[in-house]
Amino acid sequence: MVRTFENTGYWALILGGSSGLGLASAKKLASEGMNICIIHRNSRAEMEAINMDFEKIRALNSKFLSFNKDILNSQHQAEIVAGMKEALGAEGKIRCLLHSIAKGNLKPMTGSESLSSDDFAITLQAMATSLYDWTKLISNENLFAEDARILAFTSEGSSKPLQNYGAVSAAKAALEAITRNIALEFAPFRLRANCIQAGVTDTRSLQMIPRSEKIIEHTKKRNPFKRLTTPDDVANVVSLLCSDEAAWINGCVIPVDGGEHLC
Repeated sequence: MVRTFENTGYWALILGGSSGLGLASAKKLASEGMNICIIHRNSRAEMEAINMDFEKIRALNSKFLSFNKDILNSQHQAEIVAGMKEALGAEGKIRCLLHSIAKGNLKPMTGSESLSSDDFAITLQAMATSLYDWTKLISNENLFAEDARILAFTSEGSSKPLQNYGAVSAAKAALEAITRNIALEFAPFRLRANCIQAGVTDTRSLQMIPRSEKIIEHTKKRNPFKRLTTPDDVANVVSLLCSDEAAWINGCVIPVDGGEHLC
């Protein structure tokens, strides 16, 4: 196994990395020698299974840090940054800030239980503007590596309607717009920013969408390779975008779906 990031002092800060695409990316980067910090929000009942996954990351011989805190809470943000500074020490720097937050409202737009403006606002903050908040926070604290990568997970729902996906769709569209502007305005600080548009992946986030089984069935017929995207497919591209060779990719939305978007 090639450990590309061994002895570089590089860290990946993953927002929402206790499951799905974020967790798969953490495992991939750790296997290549990058140190990992995961910020997540999970109940005590969920932690037994999550800790088993975290132990697998530790076993990959990279430094590992996790915070079960509210990513959006300013006091928690300050506590996380203080803990990270201590862990990074004088030599450590954040090479990758990965946004993998899946905290969206899945109410319909019509009916007695329809979306409210507050539902939109909460979803937009969690799944879109938080990327900017954390980019600015880490930049202001001078914790980014000289050639850092800002990555965020989007979906085809950013441009195509899906039942009960209105608030998340708006957040994904906003996330892509924010990423493009980070790519432009933080370039003088040598930051690169891109979105990964993952194909339909059987994660907990997908399973929360009403009639997700129909989405899975349709995707398997639609995808040129007749299968779903896997978390490992996406994690591989996260790793590629963190490499030195990907330094000239900036401000893009990159489909990682086996050609699913073509059909």
